[in-house]
Amino acid sequence: MRVIVHLIPSSSLDKIEGWALDADGRKILRVKISAIPQKNKANVALIKLLATTLQVPKARISLVRGTTRRIKHLLIEIDEEEAETLLDKYFSLRE
Repeated sequence: MRVIVHLIPSSSLDKIEGWALDADGRKILRVKISAIPQKNKANVALIKLLATTLQVPKARISLVRGTTRRIKHLLIEIDEEEAETLLDKYFSLRE
């Protein structure tokens, strides 16, 4: 499953905010991370949060593009339906 993430580093807490649309109409997952965007810390925290939320090992999540940008392209080795179900469950627990 390919996911585009808009990462917001240096936030007060780590959380997945939800889906948004970019200017081209693509689904983007908005994620806040408390880690600073230096020395790959924010990217590592992003992968850790997604791995925990989606219940997959961190090794199954790859950062394909955007190592130094806020827009990240990730490849997650998980069935798309399963990922959607787990994210929906995550969002419902936050409410």
